[in-house]
Amino acid sequence: MTRTSTEPTAPTDAAEPAQDHAMFRALRVRNFRIYASANLVSLTGTWMQRIGQDWLVLQLSDDSGVALGLITALQFGPTLLLSMYGGVLADRYAKRRVLVITQALMGLLALVLGILVATDGIALWHVFVLAAGLGSVSAIDVPVRQAFVSEMVGPELLGNAVSLNSTIFNGARLVGPSLAGLLIAAASGDTALAFFVNAASFAFTIGALAVMRADELRPSPPVARARGQLREGLAYTWAHPDLVLAMVLAFVIGTFGFNYQVTIALMARERFDLGAEAFGLLSTFFAIGSLSGALLSTRRSVRPRQRFLVISAVVFGLFTVIAGLMPGYASFAVLLVPTGAAALVFSVANNSFVQLGVDPQMRGRVMALYFMCFMGGTPVGAPLIGWISEHLGAPWGLILGGGICVVAGLAAAAFLARGRRVRLDAGLAPPRLQLRVGARTAVDSPRLRAAEEVVAEAAPGQQSLNR
Repeated sequence: MTRTSTEPTAPTDAAEPAQDHAMFRALRVRNFRIYASANLVSLTGTWMQRIGQDWLVLQLSDDSGVALGLITALQFGPTLLLSMYGGVLADRYAKRRVLVITQALMGLLALVLGILVATDGIALWHVFVLAAGLGSVSAIDVPVRQAFVSEMVGPELLGNAVSLNSTIFNGARLVGPSLAGLLIAAASGDTALAFFVNAASFAFTIGALAVMRADELRPSPPVARARGQLREGLAYTWAHPDLVLAMVLAFVIGTFGFNYQVTIALMARERFDLGAEAFGLLSTFFAIGSLSGALLSTRRSVRPRQRFLVISAVVFGLFTVIAGLMPGYASFAVLLVPTGAAALVFSVANNSFVQLGVDPQMRGRVMALYFMCFMGGTPVGAPLIGWISEHLGAPWGLILGGGICVVAGLAAAAFLARGRRVRLDAGLAPPRLQLRVGARTAVDSPRLRAAEEVVAEAAPGQQSLNR
């Protein structure tokens, strides 16, 4: 199966010139513009709930890093079991209808948590159960949402739309944690209002989905119900080495690097002995960097190269290690800005790399596998990082997690460099890090020949990107 796109061009409110590099060009599409606006409100509520939930767990567990890691694991653990099923639903059914159901269910779960806190009936096990329920619905929702983006904007604007989604996500991260910190502090540590705000925010997304113009969507042909569709998605990914490499990087960095909901909370509470407002402010610094990285990524109009994924993974790991070495609150807050930027540059590039390199009818299942890799390791990584931080000190969660990301990036570089001349150029003025990979040398390797034969099945326009 080749990866050539047959999706029609998305309608826009203005003409889309060739090689348009405008930062917000995907917002010319009315449906995406409505969806993005509502998503900003909904995600702000989601970030308020995350801050409130983490703070609530620390309150109920006497500042246990293991409990904080466990709640994160329960929220993301269902991704391992249900994400691929969500991908099948995305390829089989109308995505907009599925999203209305998942958004309504997540709003209901947030409302229940808020009621339990407001009535003083909350216990730690309640938070665990509701987090697991939220994670189960989210495991279905995420691959459907990712695949739905292409239906709103078409393949030409997909890369920009992915970047704008990340910009919106981190714009919400910029506002949500600070707002949650202020609300919790104003309520003398009561987190109920943050959960109520999140419950109400889902109405905006549901409303946006309801008012979209269905005739302007570009749905891919639905996949008929059949046996072996999950296996088909796995086989498709395994047959393309470039996708496998992206999945491996996503798994390692998602498992050991993207645990800031645990590490920032523990740094604020244990390392610096500060309260909810300081925790929210640290999350805001990280969000400023993330927003900057997402905005930088909107300029990209073509599929990223594999070497870019490798470099961005290494840079993110290095910044994470350096952040863990910072001795004070101010210096740690400042280092969170470039760390957040590096995290989003990698995340957006890896997401775009996968989405732009897959057949439309396989996109739901492949994106489900991608997010299963990216978030599925959290049930292991988050408690492990929490345990390390609790027993060795909060900075070690960052130092060891970042170090693993660096090693993974270097291992990926070695994999790409098989049979090639490689040179890493670095400079301080201006700062730069560039991986130069020369032409493949003549190596008589059966495994290498087999990999080249698989890559040769890809569309001609993709082959140069896979090298």
